[in-house]
Amino acid sequence: CINVKEYMFALFTCIFFISAQADYAPFFFDNGPYSNNGNMALISLSEDLPIGTQVYILNGTDPEGDLVTFGISFEPGKKEYFKVDPQSGNVTLIRELDREVHISGSSIFKFNAVDKDTGSGGSVTYSLQNVQASKFAIDRHSGVLRIKRGETLDFEKSRTHFVTVIAKDGGGKYKGKEKVHSSSTTITINVIDVQDTPPLFIGTPYYGYVYEDTFPGSEVFTLTAHDGDRGNPNSINYSIIDGSDGSFVISNTNGSVIVLDDPIHLKKELYELKIQVETGPDGKLGAHCTTTLTIRVVDLNNHPPTFYGENGPQSKFELNMYEHPPEGEILRGLKITVNDSDQGANAKFNLRLVGPGGIFRVVPQTVLNEAQVTIIVENSAAIDYEKYQLLAFKLLAVEIETPERFSSTADIIIHLLDTNDNIPRFSSDYYIARVPENSPGGSNVVSVTAADPDSGLWGEVKYSIYGSGSDLFLIHPSTGIIYTQPWASLDAEVKSKYNFYVKAEDTEGKYSLAEVFVTVLDMNDHCPEFNDNIFEKTMIIGAPVKVEAVDYDAEEPNNVVEYSIMQTDPDNIFDINAATGEIKLKPYIKSLDIVQNITKQKDCKWSVVIQAKDRGSPSFSTTAVVKIDITEETRLRGPMAAFLLQSRDNPLKALGVLAGVICFMVIITVLISTAMFLRNKKSNRITPARRIIKKRPKDQHPRTARTAWFKLRRTSNLSEKFIITDHDQNCENLNSNNNVELPAPPPPCAPVLPPPTKYLVNPNKIELNLPTVSGAVASKTNTQSLYSKNPNISTALVSELKVKLEKKMMDANTYHI
Repeated sequence: CINVKEYMFALFTCIFFISAQADYAPFFFDNGPYSNNGNMALISLSEDLPIGTQVYILNGTDPEGDLVTFGISFEPGKKEYFKVDPQSGNVTLIRELDREVHISGSSIFKFNAVDKDTGSGGSVTYSLQNVQASKFAIDRHSGVLRIKRGETLDFEKSRTHFVTVIAKDGGGKYKGKEKVHSSSTTITINVIDVQDTPPLFIGTPYYGYVYEDTFPGSEVFTLTAHDGDRGNPNSINYSIIDGSDGSFVISNTNGSVIVLDDPIHLKKELYELKIQVETGPDGKLGAHCTTTLTIRVVDLNNHPPTFYGENGPQSKFELNMYEHPPEGEILRGLKITVNDSDQGANAKFNLRLVGPGGIFRVVPQTVLNEAQVTIIVENSAAIDYEKYQLLAFKLLAVEIETPERFSSTADIIIHLLDTNDNIPRFSSDYYIARVPENSPGGSNVVSVTAADPDSGLWGEVKYSIYGSGSDLFLIHPSTGIIYTQPWASLDAEVKSKYNFYVKAEDTEGKYSLAEVFVTVLDMNDHCPEFNDNIFEKTMIIGAPVKVEAVDYDAEEPNNVVEYSIMQTDPDNIFDINAATGEIKLKPYIKSLDIVQNITKQKDCKWSVVIQAKDRGSPSFSTTAVVKIDITEETRLRGPMAAFLLQSRDNPLKALGVLAGVICFMVIITVLISTAMFLRNKKSNRITPARRIIKKRPKDQHPRTARTAWFKLRRTSNLSEKFIITDHDQNCENLNSNNNVELPAPPPPCAPVLPPPTKYLVNPNKIELNLPTVSGAVASKTNTQSLYSKNPNISTALVSELKVKLEKKMMDANTYHI
């Protein structure tokens, strides 16, 4: 065990080698430890040895007798101090040696290990175990233990070190095998402390407090320090070298800091005292160090925050302002200051507004001692006169870091003033109205409503109307009631849909629009009207004829027409389809003979009174007399027969066609005669014309089918067609159509129609000549008299069927023969 203070160490190493080309490696001869040529393991040189001096001779051989050469190498990064002759093995110094440079560090201990063997087996080298973690190094040849270069020993960090040294021989053959022997030992190194470390303060940093009720001379804080060289500590002295301003002192021996003045007289809130501690034996000062003691003058928290106005403390602030100010605008009408008379943390507090959130914000939000309070607009849309005429807030100041958490409040009252920030808005985006047609001018259509929430004149609404469909309407500018124009007449048959816009506008021209849809309701103000071509009809047995009437009302059921037969003689002949107006014979009437057996009229013509009635309420109807000529289907075939049948209702058309045919035949005859005359003239021959006339057999009856249609040419008194035969004398004409020279009774009373328009005339409106209300035309007496005068209708029908059957049988027999 040894004691050391400090040392440094450095060493250079070189390696000699021998080479030869052989199967077995060459080897050196060891000159031995007592040889005059030196020992290869350890060579001692003087640092003043001249350059070029031979310091050693290498000696070696090859087992196979080959020539050997010598060389030398150094550790990487080391300077080269020697060279060797490859043939002779002479080692020469090529650089100056300096022991202080290469071995700079005091020796701690020298190890000596003895190996009694000779040669390489007796040479000893030294090394350290775990050399990388050690602060020490050993000379591998001399065994001298030193401190590594760049390392130091520190008593304050480690007072003891344990180093293990290994001694190893050069090796050799033993019992035919190569063997190396080694041994180890451990050395304990105790570090002796020296005065090389300054004193140290314990527990830094230092903070002290002086409360406002502390008495002068009271101890504020005590500092603690000790000598850095604890193995041999010296005495310690404290002193204040700066920052006290004459208000604090420190004890020289124990480090106690004392306040000299009353706290209320201290000029600063925070003092930073620079304190020094020194060490030295027997009153001689040596090493020293400094530190800082921060002393805060602590105020007692005995004052809450207080709000001030222009005239002193104030707890309520009021302001008038217009609604919707710009966001970010400062409420300049409020002059608010807040103050806390305490000091330091006791005077630190937060500000916030308590009330409707998100409308205003307060600046600053954190205050130390005193600040000017600013309130800024954050949400302009929320500052709405129509929602709030008055906004009330609480301005709250609350201490942050004090246990008492003192606070205070002030009321903020903001009176809002209205602006014209709203437009009139209708209660609906559109209005739907229904007005009966023929309503008098000035009739109420619909009422529209718009509201403007602004106050005063800004909230007054004025209505107007415009658009392509607004010509027939007007609107009251204040109430919003829409009327028809005084001169307007609404007619659903002309136009039933109107749409236009209404406008609601305030005094500054702000407005909104709504659309109005007006439907003109159809009233039953038209009677059904028959077409002009229905008064004469030709009916082929088995085929219907059709009458048609039109009702010019706009909508159902007012324009739906129903048909009925009011009067016919006899009245058990025809049926009519109430919806289509098709007139058919009764199902039992299959031939013209049956018709002739039913009536005394030989021409088979009937006058039928037809009524067309609408479904409106009240209902209107119109009657007309239809002349129906009943005939059987013609047996003629081909286009001419069809033409003649169609021409029965229009004889003039048939006459015109017949005249055209005759003219065409005359022209053909003239052309043929002229051609024959010219031909005969050339041949001088005259061909007599012969005409054979056959007489009709006397017993053959005339064919009525060919001559029946000529009956249409016969004229008769039209007034007779409309006379209804009845047993009663002087019967009234209930249809009132003036077809007979009888006084016409007045028509039934119809519902009162709206008064005609005064200014607007509908050019497309069809004037009605004979509007009538539905009524009975035929009487039951006629039906009974018909059956009383014709009791043999069924007998006639059976007779006709029997005749037709016999005729078919005769035709069949003739065909077989």
